[in-house]
Amino acid sequence: MNNPLRAIYGDRSDVHLPRYLKAKQAFTATYGSGEVAFFRAPGRVNLIGEHTDYNHGFVLPVALDRDILLLARPRADNTVRLSNWEGDYPPLSFCIGPDIPAAPLGDWGNYVRGAAQELARRLRRPLRGLDGLVVGQAPFGVPRQVGLSSSSALTVVAAVALAWINDWQPERATLAQWCSEAEWYVGTRGGIMDQFIALLGQRDHALFLDCRPDGAGGYPMDHIPLPRDYSLLIADSGVHHKKVVKGAYNQRVAACRAGVGLLRPGFPGITHLRDVQVVPWADLAEWLPEETTPRQVGELGIELGDIPGLDPDTPLPVRARCRHVWTENGRVQAAVAALRAGDVPALGGLLNEAHASARDDYEISCPELESLVEAAREVDGVLGARLTGAGLGGCIVAVVHREAAAEFEAHVRRRYQAKTGRETAIFACRSGPGAGECWV
Repeated sequence: MNNPLRAIYGDRSDVHLPRYLKAKQAFTATYGSGEVAFFRAPGRVNLIGEHTDYNHGFVLPVALDRDILLLARPRADNTVRLSNWEGDYPPLSFCIGPDIPAAPLGDWGNYVRGAAQELARRLRRPLRGLDGLVVGQAPFGVPRQVGLSSSSALTVVAAVALAWINDWQPERATLAQWCSEAEWYVGTRGGIMDQFIALLGQRDHALFLDCRPDGAGGYPMDHIPLPRDYSLLIADSGVHHKKVVKGAYNQRVAACRAGVGLLRPGFPGITHLRDVQVVPWADLAEWLPEETTPRQVGELGIELGDIPGLDPDTPLPVRARCRHVWTENGRVQAAVAALRAGDVPALGGLLNEAHASARDDYEISCPELESLVEAAREVDGVLGARLTGAGLGGCIVAVVHREAAAEFEAHVRRRYQAKTGRETAIFACRSGPGAGECWV
């Protein structure tokens, strides 16, 4: 029998099909019989280019074949009713409009509310709602709170479903930009990487994305083939500090914005750190103090913008944060060149350098991530390993020769458990396509 999911999951479509069929049964049990539309959006692993997107820098993410599903049926009114296959997420309901009241901080439905509100503001016409079921749990869903962008996948799949139900077929890059702004609804001042890879991913490719818009408002990008003889293996530390990560994330956004303001007297017109990427670091460093605070930069007339939860006296290590972004942009460009040249060892070395910068200059590592990276690098056939995602927990990604994959999994599991007392979940990144509608 022809599997309708083959175009999405390739030779692994047969193992994904039961999830879809069970989800359809659950939808019918909740909302009754009738036609059901399926939508999906993948998580992502960022191969290299951490915390550069909101600085208009370069990134190199890969879409996972692990995704979030949204089963939906159009409604005649503007109500959205959602249930979640995972029992710890309560059902929700709201009406679509340009000003949707938010649920309490941390509510899973706020990602959907943000997407619906953004579409209402942009399209400026009445929108139809939906009855929906969200499916995202293991083994094929996007793991939560581990730095693989499950929240952005939920935002994107909601936007894709609502766009389809309301007969709107946007360009994918346009929808990605809207989804990025939609996530501001939940209070994180992030960039565009997660939404772009969720919508524009391709099988067996990474996405080289320039996060600086061009003169026409578009974003230059290119799909870069991944090496055939190597796998991207992901290991989860099991450390998930969502509230800590969000506050730390916003502090790093603030430090970079402060750096831009402090550089402006010497480099007029600068709006993001990307503007000074071609300037030698030594020429930039002399303008940047080791540390400052929002209050101190405010006294200099530097505005940091709307950053939730930022205390005026929070220490901001401006020089180190900006140094990470400046060097990381160079590593992303070098990684793209290495992939194009088939120089996988060079790619691995760049991942190791990126990890050191994220650990030392951006300070987003933790003991558990360090243990995983150390264990990964002990395996023959591993060319490089680093933390991926926002950091302070979550996952690492390693470039591993396919013949060493089994040894990697056994060794890293054993060493990590011995050193931390924790278990790690390890899986291969099988790069998949971007979000969209599918039929079962």
